[in-house]
Amino acid sequence: MKALVLGLGLQGKAVIHDLSQSGLVDDIIGADMDTSSAEAFLKKGSYPKVRLQQLDIAENKNLADFMKQSGAAITVCMLPTFLAHPVAEACIAAGIPFVNTSYSRWIEDLDEPAKARGITLLPEMGFDPGIDLILGSLATAGFDEVHGMNSYGLGVPELSAADNALKYKITWTLEGVLNAYRRPARLLRDGQPVDIPGTEIFREKNIHLIHVPGVGDLEAYANGDAIEFIKRFNLGPKLKDMGRYAARWTGHCAFWRVMADMGFLEDAPLKFLVEHLTPRLQFRENERDVAVLRIEAWGIKQGARKKITYEVIDYRDLKTGLFAMNRTVGFTASIAAQLILSGEVNQPGVLSPIRDISGKRVLEELQRRNIQVVKREEEMPPAS
Repeated sequence: MKALVLGLGLQGKAVIHDLSQSGLVDDIIGADMDTSSAEAFLKKGSYPKVRLQQLDIAENKNLADFMKQSGAAITVCMLPTFLAHPVAEACIAAGIPFVNTSYSRWIEDLDEPAKARGITLLPEMGFDPGIDLILGSLATAGFDEVHGMNSYGLGVPELSAADNALKYKITWTLEGVLNAYRRPARLLRDGQPVDIPGTEIFREKNIHLIHVPGVGDLEAYANGDAIEFIKRFNLGPKLKDMGRYAARWTGHCAFWRVMADMGFLEDAPLKFLVEHLTPRLQFRENERDVAVLRIEAWGIKQGARKKITYEVIDYRDLKTGLFAMNRTVGFTASIAAQLILSGEVNQPGVLSPIRDISGKRVLEELQRRNIQVVKREEEMPPAS
């Protein structure tokens, strides 16, 4: 079968690499407006199934016709989020299933058209969103009552490579990172919503430490709106605490607290920071990043107070050059595509990794790719 991969950035290259290893796929078309970096990547390995094509998706008015003519059995969209909708529309028109890594809200309105045409649209199949949603579904399964849930995501240089003042290097766009550093956050604490302004997410009162076995001690800060996920996970009325956090090496938050207070995360200085810091925060060829997702859920299970923790941990593959962040995003999207191609996932409409995908199967496939999956279950003392 033939796969079409739209978008050949860092994550798109990981999709192509993984699909190339699949016995389900015998031909891969990689398309983007600039294929030069993908050409350089392909020369470093053996990718006989892959052929590249220059295509400006944003300007293409006949994308559905292009998809039909390609003969693709699946489209994996790794383009910027704003292009997810037109690509998904084209997939419906062309009669081709669609996978991408963006939040489903970008294409929710296409659920009925996709069902009418019998087409599967599977968004949210990356790192975050993606693996985090799968882990959340698995962690909360079987609880009689869920009292709390925390989600942690981090992508940082391995400690030996954290050799600058920020202890940070880039595995995606620095602009995206810095925009997230000024985004407001919402949590649930002791049953009450807590709003944290974007200018205050790095304040000491909003930071706490976590320990990831085998990785180290990190500081966590609120990341986006956790409350919107309460309904998505169907966590019930007994929930008292809900948080979504990102994590960095210690000291990172103190630096950006000062920068935020001094206005450096406002639009004009942020653009300067992106231009100034991007070349200074690059990985060397022999340096690795580490990507971690941790989900903690606790409450009553089988009549006892328990806590379930899932962790997915990955490191850069120096042989391929793919960063852990590329692998965990791109491989997950590729796994989703292969589940569709194999017929394991075949429902029409806009699907969700929370309810429509076998989380255990995805974790099995991640482990086959040498991505670590750890589950811990522990008893909790009685409530005071």
